Amino acid sequence: MAPRPLLQDKIFLTDSGLETDLIFNEGVDLPDFAAFPLLGTAEGRQRLRAYFIRHIAVARRAGVGFVLEAPTWRANPDWGARLGYDAGALATANRNAVELLADVCEAFEGTEMLLSGCVGPRGDGYRPEAAMTADHARAYHQAQVDAFAAAGADLVTAMTMTTVAEGLGIARAAERAGLPSVVSFTVETDGNLPDGTALADAIAAVDADTPPDYFMINCAHPDHFAGRLDGEWTARVRGVRANASRRSHAELDEAVELDAGDPAELADDYVRLRKALPNLNVLGGCCGTDVRHVAAIAAAL
Repeated sequence: MAPRPLLQDKIFLTDSGLETDLIFNEGVDLPDFAAFPLLGTAEGRQRLRAYFIRHIAVARRAGVGFVLEAPTWRANPDWGARLGYDAGALATANRNAVELLADVCEAFEGTEMLLSGCVGPRGDGYRPEAAMTADHARAYHQAQVDAFAAAGADLVTAMTMTTVAEGLGIARAAERAGLPSVVSFTVETDGNLPDGTALADAIAAVDADTPPDYFMINCAHPDHFAGRLDGEWTARVRGVRANASRRSHAELDEAVELDAGDPAELADDYVRLRKALPNLNVLGGCCGTDVRHVAAIAAAL
């Protein structure tokens, strides 16, 4: 199956580090780094709406599109069970997340937007500690992907993938649900996946089986991977959601204060990345970033 030109050549912004923004900048308690429980209260839903609205406003001023990523990175069976959610409650949360994004969209008629169901890793986003086969990963993540499809999501994004098998499994789950997919890999300071796989090899392996619409890189500073962007495979990378911090994942895990970096400096890095990634057109942030970083990226580009 050939990947579909989901975004064509238009520029799309997306959001920033939702969890770090809420925890460090707004003082919101997010047990297990999970944002989806906020959907269960009126106050929580309002916080999420406000977060997305201030990011979409940046895209609207810049005259570009926006990819709305559901706050469901932790809404899978293992993390859900830790937070007291059974299968039914998780399905409801995942559907409600997409419906909340659809509601937000109504306030921005005229801005092109896509609703993405975000699928996070079964285990930690920094370590490949819950390695699965692709078949196992497909089965594990299928219920979440199906909930996104039922709620009317436009696509599914597998975020902070640490292994080829899990990213591939989610691409297969999306195909089974009839949704376009995106696979976004986490890389370490050496530009490789946490299990040591080269980014180029990871993309080639997924493409050889179930090609997603495009790939992304997230949860790493541009300095960690910019030197590895060489070869025809780079044309498959359409999105980057970089960290503001140059720290390693191990250092970030131990940090008690937010390292927000320099928004202008990060924006300059994105300008350089667009020269190395010929099809880069989905631009946002990850850990440590907030709407200031996204606004700086929009201004620089």
